[in-house]
Amino acid sequence: MARAWNLKSRPSGLPTADNFEFAETSLPELTEGSVHVRNRWLSVDPYMRGRMNDVKSYVPPFQIGQPLEGGAVGEVVESRDPAFQPGDTVLHMAGWRDEAVVPGKSLNKLPPIPGVQPQDFLGNLGVTGGTAWFGLFDAAQAKEGDTLFVSAAAGAVGSAVVQIAKAHGMTVIGSARGADKCEFVRSLGADAVIDYKSGTPLVKALAEAAPKGIDVYFDNVGGDHLDAAFAHARQNARFAICGMIDSYNSAEPMAFRYIMRIIAMRIMLKGFIYTDYMPQMGEFFQKMGALMASGQVKSRDTIVEGLEKTPEAFLGLFSGKNTGKMLVKL
Repeated sequence: MARAWNLKSRPSGLPTADNFEFAETSLPELTEGSVHVRNRWLSVDPYMRGRMNDVKSYVPPFQIGQPLEGGAVGEVVESRDPAFQPGDTVLHMAGWRDEAVVPGKSLNKLPPIPGVQPQDFLGNLGVTGGTAWFGLFDAAQAKEGDTLFVSAAAGAVGSAVVQIAKAHGMTVIGSARGADKCEFVRSLGADAVIDYKSGTPLVKALAEAAPKGIDVYFDNVGGDHLDAAFAHARQNARFAICGMIDSYNSAEPMAFRYIMRIIAMRIMLKGFIYTDYMPQMGEFFQKMGALMASGQVKSRDTIVEGLEKTPEAFLGLFSGKNTGKMLVKL
């Protein structure tokens, strides 16, 4: 029997362990075009919180009594699709479980890239790295010479943003929580780091870090971070809106003191989703793979061992327990 984490109930506010149920499940029969995969690595990501709500969004909500879903890297056990053979390492979205039978068309065989580990395709070569890359260069139109502010810079996406931006000649200001995470962001090459738990208001801290203002803001947080970016945006600044984790577990609306500067500074805000860029993944693998091979972009993972601890890893995202990418190793 396969094992999986089901959604037991929909949370109100911050999820708890009671919202999840660990269950045995029967795998469907292998039919023409399907593939049996045994998972080795699972990804947990903040966007999954939104899918726990029964609301219309860009992806369907998780269903009560059914396994949750998320990025996973696994090994092909058996295949009825000629494109895949036993032993192939594949990327797919049937996470939160140890085994799955999925359509072959939903799998991506991992390309061989020197120095890259399979789990990197859940991080810097996966959703998080791709989100950083496309958010910077498409949504925010970032370029050499720009001054960039990125929130949650010690997280999976934020740490990738810092390194990619520095590799492309930008001045980078990151925010992080606590001395250890701030030091990690500095080690990635950031020119300045704001500890947003230091007690100094973000608007003041950003003024000190970027006295001439910012050209680009990469938003993972929303709330006070976004408002501070409004306050210090230069004319024609570009904001890539990736996530707003500050509000995922809150029913309170965000309030912005400086939002009217959008008009005066002609600020462009663009929300985006990683899957918008699937046709460009080949180019992304090539360019990001080269940065990783050269050492200009490095991975740091927070690894939780065991399928049984997947909810624990997920909930840790909302209390800052991860530095870099949060992964579950099976």
